[in-house]
Amino acid sequence: MRTSTSTTRTTTRTAGTGRGGTAPWRNWAGNVTVRPRRTVAPASAEEVADAVRRAAGEGLRVKAAGTGHSFTPAAATDGVLLLPHRLDAVHRVDLEAMTVTVGSGMPLKRLNAGLASLGLALTNMGDIMEQTVAGATSTGTHGTGRDSASVSAQIEALEMVTADGSVVRCSAAERPDLFAAARIGLGALGVVTAVTFRVEPAFLLHAREEPMTFDEVTDGFDRLVAENEHFEFYWFPHTENCTTKRNNRSPGPAAPLPRLRGWVDDELLSNGAFRAACALGRAAPSSVPAVAGLAGRALSARSYTDTSYKVFTSPRRVRFVEMEYALPREAAVPALRELKGMIDRSGHLVSFPVEVRTAPADDICLSTASGRDSVYIAVHMYRGTPHQEYFGDVEDIMTAHLGRPHWGKLHSRDAAQLEAVYPRFGEFTALRDRLDPQRVFGNDYLRRVLGG
Repeated sequence: MRTSTSTTRTTTRTAGTGRGGTAPWRNWAGNVTVRPRRTVAPASAEEVADAVRRAAGEGLRVKAAGTGHSFTPAAATDGVLLLPHRLDAVHRVDLEAMTVTVGSGMPLKRLNAGLASLGLALTNMGDIMEQTVAGATSTGTHGTGRDSASVSAQIEALEMVTADGSVVRCSAAERPDLFAAARIGLGALGVVTAVTFRVEPAFLLHAREEPMTFDEVTDGFDRLVAENEHFEFYWFPHTENCTTKRNNRSPGPAAPLPRLRGWVDDELLSNGAFRAACALGRAAPSSVPAVAGLAGRALSARSYTDTSYKVFTSPRRVRFVEMEYALPREAAVPALRELKGMIDRSGHLVSFPVEVRTAPADDICLSTASGRDSVYIAVHMYRGTPHQEYFGDVEDIMTAHLGRPHWGKLHSRDAAQLEAVYPRFGEFTALRDRLDPQRVFGNDYLRRVLGG
């Protein structure tokens, strides 16, 4: 993991099509497109501060974009769009404190590989690692864990630029009110420029993946969560088929999947064949139940032991849109059974599996697991397939169980509805009012979910 202190001149892009704007920016799923007035690629916190002060002086809004893996317009702006790819340096590795500080634009895949080269690791990860560290943490990216929480919960300190152009730092000891809010800040409190993570010695995970029926998983859900450090499962709508995954720490030795088996399962079946199946379902919707039955039986049981981040994450090349809700842990099985019954009755044709994960309670103001042990239920639809009615029916079930939507995934909630399920919502919005009264970092999405 190379340390860099590059402070080369800010890159500003103003050329492009359209009247005085840059070329369009699109998110990964392609459902959000914006044309900012200009894009800026700063290489230091000071250059971010300069860009913020200049934009504020011109009356322009400022947003920072990562790799676009949010399905919401959280990073959308018609003002100044900050691109993070030059904020990717390793600032400090402290082996005594077991912390690592990196620029906010570093992709998680580079962070994981760099940590592994030093014999270090994050405690938990989401299921992909394409995001930047700031993009992932600002929206509450999480994996699954009995005892270990989201990526944001592993933050030890933050550096950020606020609306007046100040570079500030926060931690549990320094500006703790800001630290409690900014670890999942939605881009509303400032532009994160560096993140300090708590890390630990590198470790191996043993993965055990096997099919189970829907009733087997739901009847044994509490036991499966309690017995495993990391448990998750996928249910294939229109079937009784589930694929389960149990990840637990292992003393070794490492026994990764043979290269051919990994390619067949993760690339040929889970991406190539699945993409073809989804495309067939979009072109011929009546084929979806039969295709779902085949998909639910395509992957056989397997087990392997490998470096932690290689077990936590998988390649995701089939593009989709997604909604995910966090519910109180005790609501998991009732909500899942209601979801299954709704799909069976409704006539919705769903080609993507439903993903179920868990997390322990944490102390971050806008974390979906703030103050309560949580279960995550995520639904997806292949890109280009109508999803609004299905997602709306799912959302009705989730909100009836006091669900909290993932900040980077599709939902229809507004500030009044969210305040009712987040006990620290007012704490966050009051801090925002103090730090950004002019809404330099505002946009339509934040106006809806946080209020004016």
